[in-house]
Amino acid sequence: MNELVPGGNTPLPGGALAVRVPGPFDVSALVTDDSGKVRGDGDFVFYNQPTAPGARLQGDTLTLDPAGLRAGATRVTVVVSAAEPGTPLARLPAPTLHVTDPRGRPLARFAPPPAQQETVLLLAEVYRRGGGWKLRALGQGYADGLAGLARDFGVDVVEDEPTPPSRPAPAQPSAPTLFVQPSTPTAAPDPDDFLSLVNPARATAGSPPVSLDARLVSAARSHAAAMAAAGRLGGEGRDGVSVHQRVTAAGFQYLAVGEHLVSGPRTPAAFVAYCLRTDRPRRTLQDPVFTHVGLAQVRDERSGDMYWTALWASPLTPGGLARTEAEVVDLTNRERARSGLRPLAVDPLLATAARAHSADMVARSFYSHTSPEGGQPWDRAAAAGSTRRTIGENIACGQRSPAEVVEGWMNSPGHRANILRPAFTHIGVGFAGGGPAGTYWTQLFGA
Repeated sequence: MNELVPGGNTPLPGGALAVRVPGPFDVSALVTDDSGKVRGDGDFVFYNQPTAPGARLQGDTLTLDPAGLRAGATRVTVVVSAAEPGTPLARLPAPTLHVTDPRGRPLARFAPPPAQQETVLLLAEVYRRGGGWKLRALGQGYADGLAGLARDFGVDVVEDEPTPPSRPAPAQPSAPTLFVQPSTPTAAPDPDDFLSLVNPARATAGSPPVSLDARLVSAARSHAAAMAAAGRLGGEGRDGVSVHQRVTAAGFQYLAVGEHLVSGPRTPAAFVAYCLRTDRPRRTLQDPVFTHVGLAQVRDERSGDMYWTALWASPLTPGGLARTEAEVVDLTNRERARSGLRPLAVDPLLATAARAHSADMVARSFYSHTSPEGGQPWDRAAAAGSTRRTIGENIACGQRSPAEVVEGWMNSPGHRANILRPAFTHIGVGFAGGGPAGTYWTQLFGA
């Protein structure tokens, strides 16, 4: 195993590798090309966006497959920051990088010099040199935190703003969440005048207009092609990838999503007319929550059938996520009030654990109270720092709104029992979009 010093490097064997930084840190990664700048929001891997082509973040471990990175990527920079935002790294144990191969055999270790006032640290980079890949130890920190990161990598970073003391406290405090907005426009051309057909139909329902997004167009084209190749409609292609996974893989992180999967119409006008003829497709087309859309059609050359995919979405934002999770809390407390029970107070630690579990289910395409490693709800709560003695959990997937998910839980005896358990005093809620089901929800209860 190589013990690295700042600036030191070592060649890496072919295949995947695991990069781990244990301790009270958030691990993230930036995927760049030779310019050293990110290309868009899909190039930032962090706890609320844990996957990108060739990279997957799970807890304190980043798994990298250099051969699977997006086209043009030549570097992955590993970043650490305090799990408690704004905390100088000098107050924490020194972050130590451990790199292993797929069998767990150690390849390299790097312990940077002691930090001072830095809150964000570039720990190392995996970079391409000739036909191979190497690891370089960095140890570069930023006392100005995310602002320094944005300056050097061309990232627009949005952080939840603290509520001024003069304003009432929000209904649901949550752990600060980072979102990276694309540095280049994502608007798409409209050669078929699709928006001139859709937006008047939305206006008749009092809904605002939508705009075409290049990432949604790309995901729609990919899914339409998958359906044409299979010769049938479906939410999942023969490659096992769902339409929602195609959206997140294209770099669009969403708070709400809808889709039309259709075969038969020959023109965009015929497609829109088809969607407006029946109730459910019409509701999706006219849903006021959606702000962006992507449309694509692909012909099955064997049968001549045309396969269409329209993807409707609203982007994930810190404020939107907070409002969605707060609405779940509010609806839950209304159900408790109907049964004469005291409302649950929001616990930020439970909220952190709940959000992480939803994101994990999206990232690794599973749906269970038990993680693939065997972790249970109380394990996740404890890992987030909670010391509550009694823990309960509700999960759900596929529901498109807070009202729909709470209604579903209340119609399920086991989930209803958790919501109406008198002993519970606190709650945390987590939402994540993506994965096979499209939306994943977690309620974590504590007493």
